Amino acid sequence: MEPIIDPTRPLLYILQAYPPVIIALDVDTGEAWPLLDVPHGTPDGIQVGLGSKTVYWTNMGEMPQTGEDFMQADGSIESCSLTGDEHRILVGGGSIVTPKQIQLDSTYGVLYWCDREGMAIFCCNTDGSGLTVLYRTGAWPADRGDVMRHCVGIALDLQQRHIYWTQKGPPDGGRGRIFRMALTPPGLPTMAPRPDVELLLDHLPEPIDLEIDHEHQRLYWTDRGLPEQGGNSLNCADISASGLRNHRVLATGLEEAIGLALDLQRRRAFVSDLSGAVRSVSLDGGDFTTVHTCSGPVTGIAFAHYGN
Repeated sequence: MEPIIDPTRPLLYILQAYPPVIIALDVDTGEAWPLLDVPHGTPDGIQVGLGSKTVYWTNMGEMPQTGEDFMQADGSIESCSLTGDEHRILVGGGSIVTPKQIQLDSTYGVLYWCDREGMAIFCCNTDGSGLTVLYRTGAWPADRGDVMRHCVGIALDLQQRHIYWTQKGPPDGGRGRIFRMALTPPGLPTMAPRPDVELLLDHLPEPIDLEIDHEHQRLYWTDRGLPEQGGNSLNCADISASGLRNHRVLATGLEEAIGLALDLQRRRAFVSDLSGAVRSVSLDGGDFTTVHTCSGPVTGIAFAHYGN
């Protein structure tokens, strides 16, 4: 059975890292469909363009035999239709290393993502053209082993024209950071170094993926750090001109938290973790409810609903 995309059916698109597959989940009924068996690599971040009826995702490349460091430049940006057809590789061929969370600016038709071991923030058009480095946190390949340079999560504030991103630091290290810089229109030259880069939060357990509630100007993020430091949690902070304020932990108890998606109509967040669980919680905080459990570790998730 294929997922039915209509204005009343809210679907969560789920990336299972291994065995690699894209799953569509009806979050109200619990029905789930395998959308596409990803033929290679390790998928990580996902977004859905309802206007173009396209699913976009990042692929970190082949999983290393040991550890979680993807040191080879075999990452890619890929796409398929909402029914799992028309699989395409948009960006690859050694041009990126370990692409992580991805975001879509549907107005301009531009994809943005963080490259972890590649230590950069990239964008390209939704057909894969116009690949552009917006910011580098280190030099490839010399600095690729410096985890303080590894950028992971990304969010777009299309109202205030900012890009937010995380640099998670060492595993369970309590040295994670959240930054922002100006979101420039595609095609314009960018400066290196970027004088507009702002460090907003520091000494976080291990921040991963980001999302923004634009109406309430609030940034949400997952954290996979130590529970005793406030990690394995869902967090939020209020966005202001001067930075982020009123940081709070909304819910705890995750198992290596990764993915994040917001259902703004019903004021709930969906989160995923490496245990394979997908959970929901109110945007005001509370206890997690498990909505689906995959057979393997889950990385990125994306919520798709015409009213969202």
